[in-house]
Amino acid sequence: MFDRLQKPFLTVETGEAYQPIRLTYHLLSKDGLARALEKLECVEKNTTANSWSWYWKAECDDLHFESVDAFRKNPEKPIRLATLAVREDKLFINLPSFKRACLAIPFFHKTVGHDIAMVHIADFINKVFAIDERLPHGFSELFKEDELDRLLNQRVEDYHKVKEKCENAESAEDAFKILSEYTMAEAKKRLPYAERYTFQIEDGQDPDVVFLAFYIFLRSRELVAIKRWFGQTGYTLADAADETVMQVFGEMGVDIIE
Repeated sequence: MFDRLQKPFLTVETGEAYQPIRLTYHLLSKDGLARALEKLECVEKNTTANSWSWYWKAECDDLHFESVDAFRKNPEKPIRLATLAVREDKLFINLPSFKRACLAIPFFHKTVGHDIAMVHIADFINKVFAIDERLPHGFSELFKEDELDRLLNQRVEDYHKVKEKCENAESAEDAFKILSEYTMAEAKKRLPYAERYTFQIEDGQDPDVVFLAFYIFLRSRELVAIKRWFGQTGYTLADAADETVMQVFGEMGVDIIE
């Protein structure tokens, strides 16, 4: 354990922990997507068919990474923030950190439009990596579709069971106790290696609220991974949620994913 405390975890160029994450979008118009991306100077077409790279320049030059305040960007060699790829009726955005995913979603929501591509799910890794650790080769090795679906379905099933118990509780106090016990039990569970998040954006709903919920969800998991890396094995999702909510709502303006 002492060796690990002395060993930093792997980070990306913009300073955050390396935690691969893949965003999947429902693609409503392939031609519309191509036209929208062609208008962006920060997106460049790759030699591979139906593939693009997203760079930290031009339209997204003002994206803020608090962890690299002292970083000096080189206009001649902008950092590639993500890769985009189209397969059949889906758009995939592959990113190396949670922070970039949280920035990518609102950026492409505004510049591409939800009538062309709508974010659907996010698959991600609940750990940080040692600098000399073997990294998974590609997202197909990282994410197993059957396992991700199984975990997600189990979480939804458990939620509905608790919801039914709360609705059938004899009093509001009993319902609150059931919900509190469920929340605490979930917070103490060991996080799975890979996990899936599903976006629910209803008609008329403010997308910024949905994106903020995703932000808090990811930040909590990032905190657990980092705290446990540094030996705080008792640090739970409940601790991370409390810390994150305090930062988001108590200190608005603070960049919480560093």
